[in-house]
Amino acid sequence: MSRIFAFSTTNDWDESVFKLTPAGIITVIVLICALILLAVIIKPKEKKTRFSVKQLVFSSIAIALAIVTSMIKLFSLPLGGSVTLLSMLFIVLIGYWYGPKAGIMTGFAYGLLQFVIEPVFYTIPQLIVDYPLAFGALGLSGFFSNKKYGLQAGYLAGIIGRLFFAWLSGVIFFASYAEGTGMNAPVYSFVYNASYIFAEGIITLVIISIPSVSKALAYVKQIAKDM
Repeated sequence: MSRIFAFSTTNDWDESVFKLTPAGIITVIVLICALILLAVIIKPKEKKTRFSVKQLVFSSIAIALAIVTSMIKLFSLPLGGSVTLLSMLFIVLIGYWYGPKAGIMTGFAYGLLQFVIEPVFYTIPQLIVDYPLAFGALGLSGFFSNKKYGLQAGYLAGIIGRLFFAWLSGVIFFASYAEGTGMNAPVYSFVYNASYIFAEGIITLVIISIPSVSKALAYVKQIAKDM
């Protein structure tokens, strides 16, 4: 791997990892901006493709809120993963407002932004699965945009998608962590990742199902889509 973009180091568990250089961070930030702009430009087939300032603003606000709330952790697990203050909801909302293409691309961008906050990784495939793919899956909410109880169904689809990639990463890249637990790697990865993803998911689903909150979110969606 080119030392221009990343260098070898060790983490808190004395594992060999890579960390981005300033040039690597700038490169990822440029990619993030490109993904967000692409998400804004691409429209459903029935609509003409045009740049939407409102969508850019709403998506940027949602990403910012997701970043802030992701730093408010109700509890964290020792090997990574935490229950946050509804941070996944804000990325799910982008798909719910603007459809799956915009949601998934914005989720990719958000995943890379999470990576930039702590730019340490084991391998390129692990980085891709744990960040852009896992968080991009939150954009699956867009497939339920016009359904009854679409936000709840979309949120559930999004976190299940994120859980799948977190589970996959645990099986492929972190199977050794299951040693000594009495569980094989697939079972351990599912139990570990589901414990924090579903914990936050249940809390969020309860909150967004409160009638007053549901009505407020429906009103925000109407404003976000009124172009």
